[in-house]
Amino acid sequence: MAPAPVENRDPRPVAAPEVAPSLYQVRRGDTLYSIAFRFRLDWRTVARWNRIDPPYLIRPGQELRLVAPPAGPSRSEPRDLPRPEVTPTEPAVASRPEPRERPVPPPPPRPAPPSEVEPRVQPPAPAATVPLPAGSTRQVAGVEWRWPTAGSVSRPFDPAATRRGIGIAGQSGQPVVAAADGEVVYSGTALIGYGELIIIKHSDTLLSAYAHNRVRLVEEGVRVRAGQPIAEMGISDRNEQLLHFEVRRNGQPENPLNFLPRR
Repeated sequence: MAPAPVENRDPRPVAAPEVAPSLYQVRRGDTLYSIAFRFRLDWRTVARWNRIDPPYLIRPGQELRLVAPPAGPSRSEPRDLPRPEVTPTEPAVASRPEPRERPVPPPPPRPAPPSEVEPRVQPPAPAATVPLPAGSTRQVAGVEWRWPTAGSVSRPFDPAATRRGIGIAGQSGQPVVAAADGEVVYSGTALIGYGELIIIKHSDTLLSAYAHNRVRLVEEGVRVRAGQPIAEMGISDRNEQLLHFEVRRNGQPENPLNFLPRR
């Protein structure tokens, strides 16, 4: 059963691109991917800087490094110090004979529970996909792409814009589908200027983002197929009925038209 739809009621204005701080405190609703997306960073780099391993769990209140650590060994790393020589002050004591039966060692202590927040159990996403005519997909960077919704491009890609993507005009409520197979790594409203936002990871280097939705139909952790409905189109901060669509490669926005099939 799909999660309950969430209406887009985000009244916050569009903010200028944020400069990544040296340290960022994780807030409720953040994921590693949404934090990297917010500051235009590669999620793999952020994970490496903070020594975060799969499944890349973070918790509210945790501090993440968002700039490269200084070169050289960390001060926190233990160092091998020379051991002082100890001069015996008492005569050596003869070793005692071992008992016939060695005592049974106590059972090892149970490992402490992990500090990270366990991932939530998510309901499966709808399995139906929107059919396409032949020749409506395009393979780029090892991923098969398709258009995420019907409609014409009303906002072309602008490399100098605050949000670097394209706007696809349509009607509020029309289906928004996954542009390619992947995993939903963010579904929420924590990023100012994007409204109801969904981010899908297609590979270690490629993400796609779907903003200004009226309703979100998938949650984090769900795997989706190309053409599978993930949301319903909403209204942007400029009172336009459209889908704002982005493609990020290694954390950097690229023109989605370089990935989508030509019309």
